[in-house]
Amino acid sequence: MSGNVSTTPTAQTDPGSSRRQAFIQLGVGSICVACAGASVFGYEFLAPNVLYEPSPITNAGKPDRYPQGTVTQDLQAGIYIVHGPEGLYALSAVCTHLGCLTAWKPELGIVACPCHGSKFRRDGTKIEGPAPNPLPWLKAWISDEGDLLVDRSAPLEQKQFVRT
Repeated sequence: MSGNVSTTPTAQTDPGSSRRQAFIQLGVGSICVACAGASVFGYEFLAPNVLYEPSPITNAGKPDRYPQGTVTQDLQAGIYIVHGPEGLYALSAVCTHLGCLTAWKPELGIVACPCHGSKFRRDGTKIEGPAPNPLPWLKAWISDEGDLLVDRSAPLEQKQFVRT
């Protein structure tokens, strides 16, 4: 009886070991996801945040496009070009109440806001409605090429006409 005892290890797997490995992998994966998210936010923070807006200066074309006594609306620019007896001038077409785009009503001879009913004369003065202020006059001038230019970002304190 020699009492041979086998010294080969048994191929038993510890159930706690596999669970521990799963939690370690889950933890490492979570840290990797958090680091990736922090990197994305860090890049967005450091990257320039530029708004590409159109120029506030609008080319309204040749002044002879606007016959005497007319009010012409440029929907894309949000302005009116008015040719009165004194000359040309530009008005903002944006209502001073809540920023709606107004409309020229030639049959009534007024500018009306379709949102809340404000009404303005052709020179921008308020007739009625909730708008607190008149439509602002905008800086307008004739360029070297002979085009009428309007700066939508420059409201005028005093009325100025462009003589043609």
